[in-house]
Amino acid sequence: MQIIQKRKIFYIISLIFIIPSLVSLMFQGLNLGIDFTGGSIMHVKIESSISAADVRTALSEMELDTAEVQKSENEFYIRSRELSQEESNKLLSTLKSNFDNVEFLSAESVGATIGSELTRNAILSLLAAAVLMLVYISFRFEWTFGVAAIIAILHNVLIVLGVFSLFQWQINTAFIAAMLTVIGYSINDTIVIFDRVRENLRMNRREERSQLLNRSIMQTLNRSINTVLTSAFTLLALLLFGGTTIKFFVAAMLIGFVVGAYSSIFIASPVWFEIKNRA
Repeated sequence: MQIIQKRKIFYIISLIFIIPSLVSLMFQGLNLGIDFTGGSIMHVKIESSISAADVRTALSEMELDTAEVQKSENEFYIRSRELSQEESNKLLSTLKSNFDNVEFLSAESVGATIGSELTRNAILSLLAAAVLMLVYISFRFEWTFGVAAIIAILHNVLIVLGVFSLFQWQINTAFIAAMLTVIGYSINDTIVIFDRVRENLRMNRREERSQLLNRSIMQTLNRSINTVLTSAFTLLALLLFGGTTIKFFVAAMLIGFVVGAYSSIFIASPVWFEIKNRA
């Protein structure tokens, strides 16, 4: 399989996803949850037979369809936009009119200041992860491998963010955890291929670089595909049967893992080839 020779085709495929992602991020932005924008959290106790979906249905009466509802045994955490005292009282009354034995436990607000601080920390976490990976790969291999790996990571992050922006899926702190996991997974897959490239370079320095890269990718292809498939099947099961509470977290992981496997094979090595030729 002539991956390096056909690299422009894979660049075009990536651009088909990246350009709409960038346009959506510029004009629609991201649908940030209350962890970032601020909002209200109500903690109540209801009969354990009631599900989170039942509570969300009741919340639709107050036009709070986008509120997050987390269940822990018979306790529920309702995260919504910032509510006034009157709206909080109405929310509690709505729950009591729909369900029996509703007990109010606590209510608090997350201010916009805390939300902006969390946003800053999330961005710093992603940047720190990228810089540390660049340093590690540059130290273990060489700087050209590090730059190619970081470009592949940015490719993955942009596509995942773009999908969430296009569909306006809500982003919370769990999404940041998913993105860091995706970055770790992607870099691991990329390092496996780069490690094989380095081994083949040591064994045969006279081989044409494009052919050596193709051979290295093919030698690790089965491992990359098997790894992403086993992860994807597990995540798909969680997406279908794991409930609404974790669906966006799982969706980010699933998209990121698939895109990460693609970029490790079809983007990282061709980009390294481009950098090496120009260097």
